[in-house]
Amino acid sequence: MKYPARLLCISGHDPSGGAGIQADIEACGAMGAHPLSVLSSLTVQDSAEVYAVQAVSLDWLAQQIERVCADCPPQAIKVGLVGSPEQAVLIARLILGRGVPAVVDPVLRAGGGGVLAQDETAQALRRELLPAATLITPNASEARALTGLADADAAGAALVADGCANVLVTGGDEAGETVINTWHRRDGAPQRFEWPREPVGFHGAGCTLASAIAARLAQGDVLEQALVRAQRFVQGALAARLVIGSGRAIPNRWHGARRGRPRA
Repeated sequence: MKYPARLLCISGHDPSGGAGIQADIEACGAMGAHPLSVLSSLTVQDSAEVYAVQAVSLDWLAQQIERVCADCPPQAIKVGLVGSPEQAVLIARLILGRGVPAVVDPVLRAGGGGVLAQDETAQALRRELLPAATLITPNASEARALTGLADADAAGAALVADGCANVLVTGGDEAGETVINTWHRRDGAPQRFEWPREPVGFHGAGCTLASAIAARLAQGDVLEQALVRAQRFVQGALAARLVIGSGRAIPNRWHGARRGRPRA
């Protein structure tokens, strides 16, 4: 029997479906892999804002991971919202123990500004989890918050110096007509990817990108190939964006398969 490439997605639940575990599931499926979904947190949020976050217990998280990985060994791991410092340590140990590619999206704030990770969790991310990852994908604001540096390029370089093998600092939250994503790495000069900016704000773009990259890694792409394919996919999803409520638009992760939904 031939099994599909499996991606273990660990993230929070967003009831709007714009971000979090649903974004992971949709992006993973659209990119050709099978998602295994583990919840780290429950949230109260909509398309505009996050109002509350509740981390699942460490034991509950560990049991979810243990059971699904024993039955369905993943070829890659994607991590989004981490609910506590203890969760960060547990997930870091998982990544190091599985020995498969891991993409970590260090979610600190929602696009609307709501805080998702407290200072203690952010510190544990930087100390324990981020150095264990194959790639981390902070946006410019998150890179600055993690390092305390005002310059996004300097922040990306500092995260590499801290032990992160690869850092893709995304520029969707910056100003300008062009979105610039910069790949910082241990073994080469920074590489920039430029994309035209869509004229609206988005909810779930970062989750979509990180999951798409991880799904391609699960299928055997080398990192540079996964970065290019995933960014191209996300650009299409943003262009075909969906309106689901009164807040920000969300990426249409099934833009190649579905038509007829309202756009922003």
